[in-house]
Amino acid sequence: MGLERLHLHIKAIIFDLDNTLMDRDTTFRKYSEQFVNDHLGHLDPLTQAEIVADLKVRDADGYRNKQEFFEEMVECLPWQNRLTACEIESYYNTHYMTHACKMDYVDEVLAYCQRQGYLMAIMTNGKHHIQYGKMGLLQLGEQFHTVIVSEDAGMKKPDRRIYQMALDKLEVEAENTVFVGDHPRNDIWGANQVGIRGIWLRRYHGWDDSLGIKPWKTIDQLNELLGII
Repeated sequence: MGLERLHLHIKAIIFDLDNTLMDRDTTFRKYSEQFVNDHLGHLDPLTQAEIVADLKVRDADGYRNKQEFFEEMVECLPWQNRLTACEIESYYNTHYMTHACKMDYVDEVLAYCQRQGYLMAIMTNGKHHIQYGKMGLLQLGEQFHTVIVSEDAGMKKPDRRIYQMALDKLEVEAENTVFVGDHPRNDIWGANQVGIRGIWLRRYHGWDDSLGIKPWKTIDQLNELLGII
């Protein structure tokens, strides 16, 4: 492994945020529990729990169009006092980020990367205030040399230009960089387009063989990175 590391000359690591550094599954579940408690408190606990589980499915791990999701909630939930889609969106924008929690081993891995002298970046799709709100609550920021949020960049993963933007900001070459993320297309395939090796954190997305590539490495927990980089 030492010879492999020497051969790679890794200088920089780009991390995805949701379900890589932040446990989005737990974050969304806690947010949904608060939403149901605040707006569907007239229902019995079992029904509330079923609605929380249903919202998780409908949310599709955050890849669902938010406006469509909120409009669907208006129609499908057993309201006592119905909210509009705009009111649901406002509630989401205010409360969702407050439930952010880290993935296991994040602090250990980031401290290790700092000791090794790696340049580090976060690249995430989403709105500026939501993503920075989550990073602020999780105290993520000072460890990173740059943060790229798709709304600010004017493009999103897997657009190859956003990965090149990260390389330019870090002032490194693709062959000296690895990307760590959970989404096969947005993280691993996207980074591969510009020659960045991908380390796939296996979570809720199965591997898509139609992508025509395989991840350079596959891990199930972040601390497995310590044996790779």
